[in-house]
Amino acid sequence: MSFMEVPIFPLSTVLAPGGPLLLRIFEPRYLDMIGKCLRTDSGFGVSLIQEGTESGTAKVHLLGTLAKIADWYQYDDGVLGITAIGLQRYRLHGTQRKTDGLMVGQVTLLPREVPQALPEQYAYLAEVVKRVMGQMGPQYDLIEQDYESATWIGFRLLEVLPLSDEQKQFGLEIIDPIERLEMVARVVDKMGVER
Repeated sequence: MSFMEVPIFPLSTVLAPGGPLLLRIFEPRYLDMIGKCLRTDSGFGVSLIQEGTESGTAKVHLLGTLAKIADWYQYDDGVLGITAIGLQRYRLHGTQRKTDGLMVGQVTLLPREVPQALPEQYAYLAEVVKRVMGQMGPQYDLIEQDYESATWIGFRLLEVLPLSDEQKQFGLEIIDPIERLEMVARVVDKMGVER
């Protein structure tokens, strides 16, 4: 089995394929990583932290998402800001820490989900996503929208619903998009969101 080596960004958040991620970058190891990604047009891995912290050392979940930088900018305080977009899920097989503290992982990319149309019984979930999208900020202007896709709707609801990080990680790890829709539909229904 051949592995791909990618820098890993351990975060206290879950990134789903097709979703945006806003980051403020100030640690030297991540500034160097972002600089290299921009120069080589390459991506980095986003993995949810299991133990530890973003600024220290961290143990991460084995399933994460490869991200690509879509935009970058400098904040008024001089900190670098980026918007990354989730591309494809990966499985992490091992990590090593570079001398600057950057985690590098050996990963295999998981196959993309087979496109499936949004089933009729979940059409109301597309309406929920449409209502929420307008309130989500400019980072959502950078992503492709596909209100007909079971995968796309499921992943967007994972991002916007009030779920714990562990629940979001569980949703990310679900392989069947219809099963993921069932999961998010239960949450939406429990919240009493208007259909």
